[in-house]
Amino acid sequence: MPPEDDIPTSRAERRAQEQAADTAAADADDTALADGSEGDEGRQKPGCLKVGCLTLLTMAVIAALVAGGFAAFLYLKFDKQIQRSALLPSSSAGDPTRNPKAGDAQNILLLGSDSRDVTNMNDNARSDVIQLVHIDKNKQTVQVIHVPRDLYVSIPGHGKNKVNAAFAYGGVPLLVQTLQNLFGIHIDNAAVIGFQGFAKLTDQVGGVDLYVRQPYCEGDFGCWKAGWQHMNGKQALGFVRERHQLARGDIDRGVNQQAWIQAVMAKTLKKGTLANPVNVVNIVDDLTADKNFTVDQGWSTSALGNLGFQMRNLRTSNMSFYTTPYTGFKSIPGVGDVDLPDEPAIAALGKALYNDDFSGYEGQTNTVN
Repeated sequence: MPPEDDIPTSRAERRAQEQAADTAAADADDTALADGSEGDEGRQKPGCLKVGCLTLLTMAVIAALVAGGFAAFLYLKFDKQIQRSALLPSSSAGDPTRNPKAGDAQNILLLGSDSRDVTNMNDNARSDVIQLVHIDKNKQTVQVIHVPRDLYVSIPGHGKNKVNAAFAYGGVPLLVQTLQNLFGIHIDNAAVIGFQGFAKLTDQVGGVDLYVRQPYCEGDFGCWKAGWQHMNGKQALGFVRERHQLARGDIDRGVNQQAWIQAVMAKTLKKGTLANPVNVVNIVDDLTADKNFTVDQGWSTSALGNLGFQMRNLRTSNMSFYTTPYTGFKSIPGVGDVDLPDEPAIAALGKALYNDDFSGYEGQTNTVN
C-alpha cells in the first residue's frame, strides 16, 4: 500500500495524481521509441507500425503475383510459338557417351536456314549455319565451333562426303550422328533457327556493328566497304549469306556468322535490356514467331527457361569462337570442292569438349569482332 501521506484526500487530488501518472507513462513511451529500446505491448504505437508492415507485405505479395503472372505468360507464349521436331538420332550401342566428370556441361547443335520450314532440310531448305555450342557445367563459359559445310567427313551409312550432304541423306538426325562421331562426343540438344527471326532480333536491338574484312556486294542487300559497318537486320542477313566472294568461302562465312551472333548477344545481354518485360516479349516474338525456332522433342520449355536463367550473367567476354580444324582444300570427283579435316587437331578439340576443359586446347580462336 502507498504511504498514508500519498493517499489522496479528495477527488481533485486523485484526478491530479492520475493525470501526472499518465503524463509520465507517455514520456517513457516516447523515450523508448526514440532510442530504439523495446518495451511491452502497451508502450508501442500499434497503428503506424502494423499498417506499415501490412502495406509492405501487401506490396511484396502483389509484386510476386505480377512477376509470377508475367513468367507464366512468357512461358505459355514461348511454349506455343516454339516448334518441336525429331532432330536427334535414336541412340545405339556404338554412340559416343557423356563424360560423367563433365557434370551438366551441354553440347548443342545450332543450325540456321533461310527457309521458314526449318525442319525440312532438303535442296530448297539447306542449312547455311552449322555451329556446335558447348556450355560448361557451371554455365559460365561458352565455346562456339563453326563446322564448315564443305568439311569432308564420314557420314554413317553413306561413306565420305561434305558434312552438309547429311541433310540430303537423313536430315538433322543424321547430321547430329555425323558430328558426334567426328568429335567423339554426345550432342544433348539441337535447335534450328530461321534467319528471318535473327534479322528481326537485330532490328529489335537497334542494329549491330560488324567488321567487314574485304569489300563485296550481296544482291539486294547492299555493298560493304572494308572496315566497321553498322548494319540493320536485312543488311546483316546479306552479310552472313555470302561465301562465293570470300577468300576462304564458307570458312570465312562461318566467321561472319559468329560475329553476327556475338554482336546480337552483346546487345541482348546488355544491362537493362532483359530487365524490361516489353523487350523480353519482343525478343521471344522475334526468335520464335512464324515457325522460326525449332528444337528437338526432348528439350522442354521449362528446361530452356532454366538454362536461360542459369546463364543470365553470361557476357560475350566469356565466349570463345573456333572453326573446326582443317588442313586445306581439294577437289574430289563426284563430290566437288571440299575442306580437308585436320584429324589430330579435331581429336584434340573433341577431347576438350568431352572433358569440358579448354584450358589445354591450343586451337586458334576466331577474332570475330
